[in-house]
Amino acid sequence: MERPPARPMGLTADVVEVGGESLVVLSWPLAAPPRELPEAFGVLSDAERAVVGLVLDGCSNAEVATARQTSLGTVRKQIESVYRKLGVGSRGELAALAARGR
Repeated sequence: MERPPARPMGLTADVVEVGGESLVVLSWPLAAPPRELPEAFGVLSDAERAVVGLVLDGCSNAEVATARQTSLGTVRKQIESVYRKLGVGSRGELAALAARGR
């Protein structure tokens, strides 16, 4: 079974007139809106907190890289750093930690 294509979060569509033609312009925010994270997450950098917010929203590493306009390798390193700083080993543990802290 194929995974459905990723859908950008917060996608907006606007119609603009250019030279007598109507064009549709698609856009979405480059970063997730600030997310309220538990106190334990205070050890993370701003970039790491932004990545965590997207991960907790269910984004894949590739979707995080697209949203943050960075490379997949950078996202992987940021997630590894988050795991190390918070003492977790998976997205599931990260989500559980976030849920416990609320």
